[in-house]
Amino acid sequence: MTYTGLFLIIVAYLIGSLSFAVIISKLFKLQDPRTYGSGNPGATNVLRSGKKKAAALTLLGDALKGFIPVLLASVFARQLDLTGWDLAGISLAVLIGHMWPIYFKFQGGKGVATAIGVLFAVSWPTALGCLLVWLIIVGIFKISSLAALIAALSSPIFAWFFVVSDELKYAIVVIALLVLIRHHSNIKKLLSGQEHVFKKENKKPE
Repeated sequence: MTYTGLFLIIVAYLIGSLSFAVIISKLFKLQDPRTYGSGNPGATNVLRSGKKKAAALTLLGDALKGFIPVLLASVFARQLDLTGWDLAGISLAVLIGHMWPIYFKFQGGKGVATAIGVLFAVSWPTALGCLLVWLIIVGIFKISSLAALIAALSSPIFAWFFVVSDELKYAIVVIALLVLIRHHSNIKKLLSGQEHVFKKENKKPE
């Protein structure tokens, strides 16, 4: 790992720490997403506010903050003499920033959108494969968390075929594990049959 890589890892963490669920909710004058629904500062919970536009912008922001830092690092890797481990560290740092953001008392989201953004920067076929898995599971079971868990589990499998760098393959395995860890409460609800399902309409939180 290089000094430049270490610096960029720190920058990636700080970028990842930007919680678009909180930022967008403030712009739309909505409740803090950490105070209603699942309490998770993510697009799915923002959707419970009834503001689809706010949820869409949250999803886009969280995905882009994972995509842009990793893409730029990959594009300029040669000029900056970045190693495979540097790129792996940057990929993980932006996701860790989302999950444990320094700006928000380390209370972050579950990382699905940001992880997808990272995957698109690392390997778009891997990202598309995971998205396809997510869509299929959501379409069948109407449960976002279940879809996220299965998509996360599938990511190392897709990476095995589509990612050349061994370091990035390892990073994707860690990304999948982090997503699973952050969904521990959802796993418990799934096992007890209490997990929420998608509904056609969403009411504003009282």
